[in-house]
Amino acid sequence: MNAFNDLMAFQKDTEALAQVAGRLGWDQETMMPGAAAPQRGDEMAAIEKVLHARRIDPKIADWLEAVDADALDEVGKAQLREIRRSFERTSKIPAELAAEIARVTSMSQGTWAKARAAEDVAAFLPALEEVVRLKREEGQALADGGDVYDAMLDDYEPDMTAARLSEMFDAMRPRLVDLRAKVLAAKAPRALTGWYPEQAQLAVSDKLAKAFGYNFDHGRIDKAVHPFSSGSGLDVRITTRVAKEDPFNCFYSTIHEVGHACYEQGIDNAYLLTPIGRGVSMGVHESQSRIYENQLGRSSAFTGWLFDLMRDSFDEFDVPNEQAFYATVNRVNKGYIRTEADEIQYNLHVMLRFDLERALMSGDLAVTDLEAAWNDRFESDFGYPVDKPSNGVLQDVHWSVGLFGYFPTYALGNLYAGCLHEALRKAVPDLDDQLRDGNTSAATGWLRENLQRHGALRSPQETIALASGMEPGPESMLNYLEKKFSEIYDI
Repeated sequence: MNAFNDLMAFQKDTEALAQVAGRLGWDQETMMPGAAAPQRGDEMAAIEKVLHARRIDPKIADWLEAVDADALDEVGKAQLREIRRSFERTSKIPAELAAEIARVTSMSQGTWAKARAAEDVAAFLPALEEVVRLKREEGQALADGGDVYDAMLDDYEPDMTAARLSEMFDAMRPRLVDLRAKVLAAKAPRALTGWYPEQAQLAVSDKLAKAFGYNFDHGRIDKAVHPFSSGSGLDVRITTRVAKEDPFNCFYSTIHEVGHACYEQGIDNAYLLTPIGRGVSMGVHESQSRIYENQLGRSSAFTGWLFDLMRDSFDEFDVPNEQAFYATVNRVNKGYIRTEADEIQYNLHVMLRFDLERALMSGDLAVTDLEAAWNDRFESDFGYPVDKPSNGVLQDVHWSVGLFGYFPTYALGNLYAGCLHEALRKAVPDLDDQLRDGNTSAATGWLRENLQRHGALRSPQETIALASGMEPGPESMLNYLEKKFSEIYDI
């Protein structure tokens, strides 16, 4: 056991340094002065060099060779699996390339934010071309002759392939498109109107975070252009955003990020600063954010409680009753923004990005042609043209920071959430009675016990299968959507 203990002690310091790097990223999104970007790029590159060196340290190979895996329990074997996987993958990437990616993506993020604000795609394209070049080089190193996109996807959803995703997406698309057509042809619920002051929205946001079990002793909420969750263990921070004419943007961004954060906060503290002391994959992570946001947060029961909270929080609020409010919250709109999309159309936004980024990584699509490809695909999928870049190719931060392979995990998370929700309803038959009082503890407790506390103990597919009692597939999600929106829209 000496070799294993030495390996884990070494790994603990690596995990701690990775948390520091993540904190730098959080600061860049929330508090860093804009003009500090060049220095931050160098700082991120420097810490990435240290992390890369630790992750491929020859001592790790020696320890892995010396450890008797048969003598380890389930937790020990999982730790060993994750360390070996990281060592083997990182060893394929030259240190200089890893540092350059960290530096360039840190700078590119700022370039994207300025270009987005100015509606200037051309100002962003040179930075994106450099990111794509570097990430393609990284993908080729990881793939070792195999599929580049599959190698990149493995960073976010281990053991998943683009072919399997395409198969699932192809099964989802016809029913989603058919449901959307029926809904858009029906009479729409009233839209929310009015003006909702920022501080009042943020006060409601805090109450929602607490209602869903977010522990403020180990976290905080700040504002960002693109909401996100950062950190794990004892320091898990989230961000939200405010649109004064659309408080749902703030409220459901908060609930979504709380889902991510509660996953990290719910992991067994015995795994703190170890390889399994974090979410097992981004697909499983998204299952938590999406079930918090949608199946719980947009349910008829919980929106009844939120309706009363909004009446108490805002002077001008023109929705007459709980039933109308539930329909308004779940209103299906024509729109451009993935993060603001309703449950029916959200996955269609993801499928667009999945296909475009695969083409970028394969070289079938040039960065200079990306905006035109996006606009053509969007109009084909949604039936109306993109009106401005911030509603189109510039709306997401992901590509600017090199997150290729990340987007499909959003749709995969919806699929996983459908399985979990079906199991949760069977396990907690009086769930709606509790949600009507704003009490999510039975639901979040079930998720914590059956999924969150295990961290990366098991593979993503096994994690969902054991928690839900079924093999992951799109059927549960599609059945849930068809039932919910057929009732709301009377179709």
